[in-house]
Amino acid sequence: MLMRRVIPCLDVDAGRVVKGVKFQGLRDAGDPVELACAYAEQNADELVLLDVSATPEGRGNAIDTVRAVRRQLPIPLTVGGGIRKIEDAVALLEAGADKVGVNTAAVNRPKLLTELANRFGRQCTVLALDASRNGNGWRAVVRSGRDHLELDAIEWAEQATAAGAGEILLTSWDRDGTGSGYDLELLRAVCSKVTVPVIASGGARSAQHMADALEAGADAVLCASILHDKNTTVGELKKQLAALGAEVRL
Repeated sequence: MLMRRVIPCLDVDAGRVVKGVKFQGLRDAGDPVELACAYAEQNADELVLLDVSATPEGRGNAIDTVRAVRRQLPIPLTVGGGIRKIEDAVALLEAGADKVGVNTAAVNRPKLLTELANRFGRQCTVLALDASRNGNGWRAVVRSGRDHLELDAIEWAEQATAAGAGEILLTSWDRDGTGSGYDLELLRAVCSKVTVPVIASGGARSAQHMADALEAGADAVLCASILHDKNTTVGELKKQLAALGAEVRL
């Protein structure tokens, strides 16, 4: 069995890590390089860095921040935000990213996923799928939580993986920053329709929440607030997950 991954997330705006609730009310959470180093030392498996203002502001990703983090980071790094074309991905990979995550641009032009997969491989192409509840289903959310589309999130997950996405970073907009646990129904719905790894995101407050997500089908769990607020460490979460029966790298 493959080891389950615990992945800290750094939402970055203007060179600082920020965190909010449902992508709003962002507060300063620290320096990205310092936090990246701390989480790596705590035995994080990977790190995700998302430039949350790049797409709404119509600009590219903060390359300097990516370079600064990469210089100090010994673990795999996924970077998202502001990627609209192949050249944007090239710049991030040259700056030190191992994988690139796309959301809004992929919704607008699904062929981008195919182009990325053909150029860099499916393992490098991550669909960042933000979803909000819509009746008995979920709809895709783009532009850092600003636009809730009529696009069915589960159908989009299927289409995106067929187009070339090799992994899905699945964030529940409704649970983001709430500490109320991952949206397990959303997670099960997506995992039942795709064969690529799925990273659960949005709502983690405890190792039990993470264990529930892994049980529901996630291959990895993303977390932010619980670490930024220093409620625990990656290492402690992993110990608790192991005690709950999860296969994690200690």
